[in-house]
Amino acid sequence: MAVDTLRTVILDKSGISRALTRISHEILEKNKGLSELVLVGIQSGGAHLALEIANSLEIIEGERVPVGSVDITLYRDDFKSQTPHKSVGKTDISFSLEGKRVVLVDDVLFTGRTIRAAMDALMDHGRPRVIQLAVLIDRGHRELPIRADFVGRNVPTSIKENVEVIFSDKQQPLEVVLEK
Repeated sequence: MAVDTLRTVILDKSGISRALTRISHEILEKNKGLSELVLVGIQSGGAHLALEIANSLEIIEGERVPVGSVDITLYRDDFKSQTPHKSVGKTDISFSLEGKRVVLVDDVLFTGRTIRAAMDALMDHGRPRVIQLAVLIDRGHRELPIRADFVGRNVPTSIKENVEVIFSDKQQPLEVVLEK
């Protein structure tokens, strides 16, 4: 029996751009500017979105914030049970996290396990003053007590559905789709 997949576009390119601009303004408001602020995106979607947010912040404030990326493969609580093992990616944090306001960026927030792993990875690079979470999509179904500080869109989903952010070859976000 064939299973039909129904794809619904939740956000198109302009909708993503508006959401990221709004998130950028909210980050500025909550942190009272860019002082001691850094962005760290979770590989790979979050890393691309962190760059987009950094560009937006630069347009708004005229100043560039440091941007890094973190690979959480070795920090996942299911790493040993994955068959075959995922290859380990690259963490690129070329600045100190000590005393910084870190905005951790991810594309889709689901169970919270990826965020927990990312926070563990960040703590291996220093002790930030605060870690805030920015996500493009919050789809619910948390298994850990984690919530985002900045959300592009809340999308209630069933556990069987999938939400994916589609990127271009140049790592630009194109659309967010819900697959049933």
